[in-house]
Amino acid sequence: MMTRRRLAFRLAVLILTSVTAVFLCIFVYNYIYSREILLREVEESAHNLAAATVNRIDTVLASVEKIPQNLACFLETTTFTKDGLLNTLKTVVESNRDIYGAAVAFEPDMFKSGVARFAPYIYKSDRYIRYANLASGSYEYFYRDWYQIPKELGRPVWTEPYFDEGAGNIVMSTYSVPFYKEVEGERKLAGIVTADVSLSWLQGLVNAIRIKETGYGFLLSKNGTFVTHPLANLVMNETIFTIAEARKDPELRRIGREMIQGKTGFVPYRSLFTGKECWMVFAPLATNGWSLGVLFPLEELMAPVDSLNRTVLILGAVGFAVLFTVIVLISGTITGPLRGLAVAAADIARGRLDAPLPPIAARDEVGELTLSFRFMQRSLKQYIADLTETTAAKERIESELKIAHDIQMGMLPKVFPPFPDRRELDIFAALEPAREVGGDLYDFFFLDDNHLCFHVGDVSGKGVPASLFMAITNTLIKTKAARGLEPHVVLEMVNEDLSVDNPSCLFVTLFLGILDVTTGFLRYANGGHNPPFLLPAGGPPETLPGTDGIALGVEESFPYRSGGIALKPGDLLFLYTDGVTEAMNPEKAFFTEGRLKEDLSAVKDLPVKDVVRTVRERIKVFAGEEPQADDITMLAIRFNGSEG
Repeated sequence: MMTRRRLAFRLAVLILTSVTAVFLCIFVYNYIYSREILLREVEESAHNLAAATVNRIDTVLASVEKIPQNLACFLETTTFTKDGLLNTLKTVVESNRDIYGAAVAFEPDMFKSGVARFAPYIYKSDRYIRYANLASGSYEYFYRDWYQIPKELGRPVWTEPYFDEGAGNIVMSTYSVPFYKEVEGERKLAGIVTADVSLSWLQGLVNAIRIKETGYGFLLSKNGTFVTHPLANLVMNETIFTIAEARKDPELRRIGREMIQGKTGFVPYRSLFTGKECWMVFAPLATNGWSLGVLFPLEELMAPVDSLNRTVLILGAVGFAVLFTVIVLISGTITGPLRGLAVAAADIARGRLDAPLPPIAARDEVGELTLSFRFMQRSLKQYIADLTETTAAKERIESELKIAHDIQMGMLPKVFPPFPDRRELDIFAALEPAREVGGDLYDFFFLDDNHLCFHVGDVSGKGVPASLFMAITNTLIKTKAARGLEPHVVLEMVNEDLSVDNPSCLFVTLFLGILDVTTGFLRYANGGHNPPFLLPAGGPPETLPGTDGIALGVEESFPYRSGGIALKPGDLLFLYTDGVTEAMNPEKAFFTEGRLKEDLSAVKDLPVKDVVRTVRERIKVFAGEEPQADDITMLAIRFNGSEG
C-alpha cells in the first residue's frame, strides 16, 4: 500500500510540477504583458493630459502676452496723456480676467520733461480696480527684475515667480515688453509695459489635476523653482535641485535638468508628496519656458492588474488541489497492477521463475507489460539453460587454452642463463602474448660445440591457429637446422613444408641466424621479418643488412639467400617482433622503430636481461592504458668472444 501511494504521489507531483511550471510561465508572461500594455496606455494618456494642460496654460499666457505687446506698439506710435494712459490701463485690466494688473514704467524724463520717475499701475484687489504709482515711496521699479531684464535684453520676457511687495502684494509672474521712442533721431528705450498674472490662478488650474487618489501635477519655473505643488511649503521656497540634493538623488537632478531644458519625457519618479513610486510625464510651456509635471501613482494604476492576478492565483491553487486529488485517484488504479508485477519481479529476481503474475484486466500498457513478463519468464528459463551449457563449454575452452598456453610457453626456452658454462655469449629472451596463446616464436640451441642457432618469428593471425602454426614452425626449424645447413637453405626447406597443405593461408615472418661463438662470425637469413638491431660496443645501433626474403608459407619454391657479418666482443644483437614497434598509446600513435633505436642506444651497455626488461618497461609507459594488441617478443644476444 505504501508503494502504491508513493508512486501515485510521485506521479501527481511530477504532473502538477509540469503544469505549475507552464501555468507560472503563462501567468508571468500575462502579468508582464498586462503591465506593459497598461503602462503604454498610461504613458499615452499622460502625454495627452500634459499636452492638454500645457495648451490651456499657454493659451491663457499667449493671450496675456498680446496685451502688453499691443500696448507697447501703441505707446511707440501715439502721443499720450496721463489720463489717457490710466484709462487705457484700466480698460486692459477690467476687460481681461486673466490679467491681475498692468503697468507702464517710464525711463527718466521719457514721460514728461523734468519727471524723473513715472510708473502708473492698475491692478485688481478685492474685486475692485485700484491704482498705484510705482514711482512713489520706496518701490524702486528701476531695479526690479521685471524692469531690468527686458531693458538689458531688449526683448519681452516672463519673470520668475515673485512676491510683489509694495505693489500687487501677491505671488505673481510678470510679462514685460520694452517700448522705444525716437529722440533727436536716435531710438531710445522709453519704458517697460507689463502684464501681471496671479499664480493663484495657475495653482488652481494645476492643482485641479487629480490622478487616482494620490496623483497630482506641479509646475516648475525656468530655474527649477516650484511654482505650484500640493506641498505648499515647497512653492517659491524650493527648487527641484535642492530637493534632489537633500535626497541625494542624481536621477531627480537629471530629470530637473531635462525639465528646465524644455524637454518632454515619461520617467519613473518617487512622489515628494506620498513617497511612493510613480510614473511622471513632463512637458514644457511654449510661452515662458516653464515645465509641467504630472504624477501617476504606480501602485494605484496597477491595482486592477494585481487584483486580477491574485484572483487567478487563487483559482489556480484551487484547481491544482482538485487536479492533484484526481491524479492520485487515477494513478492508484494504474499502480495496483504494477504493484503485483513488482512483487512477481522480486520473486523472479530471487530465482522463482514460476512466480504467478497478476491477471490481465485490459489490453492496455499494463496488460502488455504483463505479457512481456510472461515472455521474460519463458526466455529466462531458456537463457539459464543455455547459459549453463555455454558456461560449461567456456570453462572447458578456458581450461584448454590455459593448457595450450602452458604447452606453448613450455616449448620456448625460459631458463636464463641457458648455457651457464659458456662464457662466449649472454642470451636473454621474453615473449608476452596478447591473448592466452599467440603466434610469436623464438628459440636458440647449439648445433655443435661452436655454433649457436637462434631465430625469432611472427605468425600471421592470433589465437589457437597461430599457436599451432608457431609450434609446427619451431619444430621444423629445429629439425632442419640440426643437419648443419646454411640459414637460407633451412628457410627454403621450412618454407616448402609450410606452403604445402596450408588451407588457412597462414604465414610466418622469420629471422634465423647461426653464430660461430669462437670467431664471432654470424650467418643469417631473413624471411620478411623486422631486421634485428646490431649494437656495436663502440658505436650507435644499426640494423643488419637485409637478404630480400619473403614470409614463409606464402610461395612454395621461393629462393632465399644468406648474409654474413663478423661480431666483435661486446657487440649486442637485438631481435624483436612487430608487436614492439607497433605498440600503440591512447592517441593511437605507434612506438616506432625510431623510438626503439633511441631506447637501445641508452641501454646497450647494460646486461642483456636488463636491456630486454628496460625496453619492455618503456613500451608499457608509452602504451599507458591502451590494451596490448599484438604479441611482443624480444631476444638479446651479446657476443663476449672466445676469451670472454
